[in-house]
Amino acid sequence: MDNRAEVSAFLRSRRGKITPEQVGLPLYGRRRVPGLRRGEVAMLAGVSVEYYTRLERGNLGGVSESVLDALAQALRLDDTERAHLQALARTAHAHPARSRRPDKTTVRPGVLRIIDGLHDQPAYVRNKRLDIVAANPLARALHHEALEQEPANTCRYVFLDPRATRFYPDWERVARNAVGALRVAVAQDPYDRELSNLIGELSTRSDAFRIMWGAHDVHAFAEGTKRFHHPVVGEMELVHESLDLPGDGALSITVYSADPGTPAADALQLLASWAATHNQDAAATRAGTER
Repeated sequence: MDNRAEVSAFLRSRRGKITPEQVGLPLYGRRRVPGLRRGEVAMLAGVSVEYYTRLERGNLGGVSESVLDALAQALRLDDTERAHLQALARTAHAHPARSRRPDKTTVRPGVLRIIDGLHDQPAYVRNKRLDIVAANPLARALHHEALEQEPANTCRYVFLDPRATRFYPDWERVARNAVGALRVAVAQDPYDRELSNLIGELSTRSDAFRIMWGAHDVHAFAEGTKRFHHPVVGEMELVHESLDLPGDGALSITVYSADPGTPAADALQLLASWAATHNQDAAATRAGTER
């Protein structure tokens, strides 16, 4: 991945989203493209036009925190976008051998015990590429379609499996958030070959992914709600929380839950019953074939 191209496209995309009126600038002259001009961003950030032009060409190497903060303020970046810009600056001149971290291929036993202990809450562990690397039984029941593939990857399921548009009633929002999370991952580790291969595969096979990828929007999973239409238990809206694992920088836990007494809580109980029956049937089938 070319960090300069990534920096340039991100800054231009943010500049194009802001109108002069939004930042209190007078509107004058004919504009060939929407958004602010480079000179206007430079003025708002308190830097010269020449210096900002250099930054927008992708050269963030050696840029001070104060300049990054000024740019973030001038471009009206939110917290996720600000962190993304800082990550791009950190990896501006990163060397592949020094920046590449070993992938986490296993999940610590203590983490597995945590998610397996959440009997009434779907919980799974994912990496920055959105691979699901561990899941408790209820999460496997909830995401059983996505987990059919190997490796199980949320983005591949969202964009390449036609069932995903039915499973996620708010498919476009889910898709955009997934693409934004991959953008964040690229900035943090531009030399992740598996991530690069995933983005190349999705760009080749999905027009929707290619369009969303070109928007250069970013997203960080934290908390929120998500609607599902499960083929067995029907529609439910669940609350989700995502937490990074200390000491496992590339891994995080996502847990879904529902308020007691709600239709979503009833649906989760039904899903748990279905999962238990399904697992028993699968175990009986395996035992029969081993005889």
